[in-house]
Amino acid sequence: MKRHFYLVSGWASLALGALGAFLPLLPTVPFVILAAFCFARSSPRLEAWLVTHPKFGHHILAWREKGAISRKGKIAATAAFALSIFVAAIFSPWPWVMLPVIAAAVTGSWLWTRPEA
Repeated sequence: MKRHFYLVSGWASLALGALGAFLPLLPTVPFVILAAFCFARSSPRLEAWLVTHPKFGHHILAWREKGAISRKGKIAATAAFALSIFVAAIFSPWPWVMLPVIAAAVTGSWLWTRPEA
């Protein structure tokens, strides 16, 4: 039962990561890292496929070994935060406009304290 939960969670995370490749506010790499975590507990073959993937493998290994996020990833995330704040400023009434600002401040603070790959 536990193995099936992790397998379904891994596929769901991978699907969200794939959507993130096309939707600017949905992150890709964190969902792929989560998928690798889930596949490590359910399907060694799928985990190996992700870890050796030419696009995402190095992100997964950097996170596992050092908890590291690349500078390029940090900059991309910060740009996505800025875009979401801009969109919220246009379309959201007060005080809802502050939600992306608070989320960006909290998440961005954590993100920039991670070591770089």
